[in-house]
Amino acid sequence: MQFLVFGLGLLLFIGLILVHEWGHFIMARHSGVDVEEFGLGFPPRAWSRKLRSGMILSLNILPLGGFVKLKGEHDSDERKGSLGAASLGTKTKIMLAGVTMNLIAGLVLLTVLALIGMPKLITKDNVGQDQFTVASDTRVIRQAVLAGSVLAGSPAQKIGLRSSDQIYSISDGSQARTITTVPQLHDATSAFAGQKVTIFYKRGGQTLTGSTRLLSKAQVDASLKTDNPQGNLGVIPTNVTIQRSTWSAPIVALGLAKQITVLTFQGLGHALGGLGSAIAGLVTNNHQARENGQNNASAQVGGPVAIGVALWNSGSLGINFMLLLIALISLTLAIMNVLPIPALDGGRLSMMIISRGVLRRPLSRASEERIVGASFALIMALVVLITIVDVKRFF
Repeated sequence: MQFLVFGLGLLLFIGLILVHEWGHFIMARHSGVDVEEFGLGFPPRAWSRKLRSGMILSLNILPLGGFVKLKGEHDSDERKGSLGAASLGTKTKIMLAGVTMNLIAGLVLLTVLALIGMPKLITKDNVGQDQFTVASDTRVIRQAVLAGSVLAGSPAQKIGLRSSDQIYSISDGSQARTITTVPQLHDATSAFAGQKVTIFYKRGGQTLTGSTRLLSKAQVDASLKTDNPQGNLGVIPTNVTIQRSTWSAPIVALGLAKQITVLTFQGLGHALGGLGSAIAGLVTNNHQARENGQNNASAQVGGPVAIGVALWNSGSLGINFMLLLIALISLTLAIMNVLPIPALDGGRLSMMIISRGVLRRPLSRASEERIVGASFALIMALVVLITIVDVKRFF
């Protein structure tokens, strides 16, 4: 089941890229700008085909996104059918079309999730606020407890319990306790402290069991005085709540999208602050400041490896979580692409607005290529760096 959900998630992720580029493609064709190539991934090419219209369809080796190559993308190009010859209004519509498609895709997915069951991921415990919803039209349809992390050497680790496993029952042989909330798990492990118990849990659709002896109250109390505090079972649990709305589903989608956007920009702020601290630590040779800055920056971002791990983990949690992850990625793509980074849509648009609206003259081809090329090289370097951090983080 996990493989199927992961595979579906991977296809939907690729779909987000295609939807984004399709937005550029449709708006360009509608505006009279010729499309020369529609590519998935970044060159070098692995496969290509030229259509009767003259446009090239291509699959490329670097799986980092996709692109639509328009005729005369340089702002100084004046040929008929080129992007450069189009009006500033037309260029704006073409550049923002991809962002708009990702925004629409994210809102549609969030609306569907609100109707069928929206996982509650945003809580006061993790971000200081509850996930947006319309209280009068929201009901909880499922609650579960997951092992957020498993402590080394704990009773949980001895039976093979893993992160993201759902703990649903604990029995001492004479009585069984159903677990649907974190307090219920705490009460059960406290009641069975020091006893041999059977843990019933689920992983990827499979029902598993394991017998272990819980730590006693004395052992737990003694561990609290050390640098390695333990619980009776040895897991850091997390609540999973699925809630459903009806008439308010579109409102929930809009409110949650706004909340995610604000949290994303806050995360970017923390990442930039951490990067600044890391650079300052490097310049001043302050090892601790550099290390803290690197940790703060890397904790806020993730690359292709992090996306793959997240998709795999969401596969073990079910299709609702996978769809929510895809919706979040779609909204994130929209947000990132409006930022004024020259290699991205927002940056290209910003350069056009400055050159056409402020400088009153187009950028030269050489200047534009230098700016975009340097920006793209920086992004690729960041992707490589983030990938290295992700590999260390997850493997």
